[in-house]
Amino acid sequence: MPPRPLTQLTLALLKPDLAANSVKVNKVFAHIQQNDFQILKHKQLLWSKSDAEAFYGEHRGKFFFERLCGYMTSGHFHALILEKPNAITDWRALIGPTHPPRARINAPGTLRSLYGMTDTRNSFHGSDAVETARNEIKFFFPEFDIEKWEQDQAKNSQHDHRSIKL
Repeated sequence: MPPRPLTQLTLALLKPDLAANSVKVNKVFAHIQQNDFQILKHKQLLWSKSDAEAFYGEHRGKFFFERLCGYMTSGHFHALILEKPNAITDWRALIGPTHPPRARINAPGTLRSLYGMTDTRNSFHGSDAVETARNEIKFFFPEFDIEKWEQDQAKNSQHDHRSIKL
């Protein structure tokens, strides 16, 4: 039996412009399932300004910071922990380029090309690296024990690599 591939976690956000339309949210959940992601955790949130400023703090002082924080506090949104092999790369490929009008030209069929509006109101977020995913997951899901999840992954991988000879 071939070893089971190690899975990876990523944080996914379905931002307020998308979350305001339950039909679109349901379609996105269907895309997530069709692309073999497992949803480990899901919550709906409504941020205060201080929540948005804490999450996007690395962008403080940039021209888009206030606009981004205002957008992310404009309504409810969804935070998800997604799992699958290559979750980070696969989720970012599924959501597509940051700028939805460019996505419609260069990456039609991606979620941002289908549902995004502008570079700020682009409907989605995805972690860009393993360490970023860890930090973002801890920010949104402090109750989720990522270290235990990683230990379980390592145990399952070791178990799957053993071969049984009869």
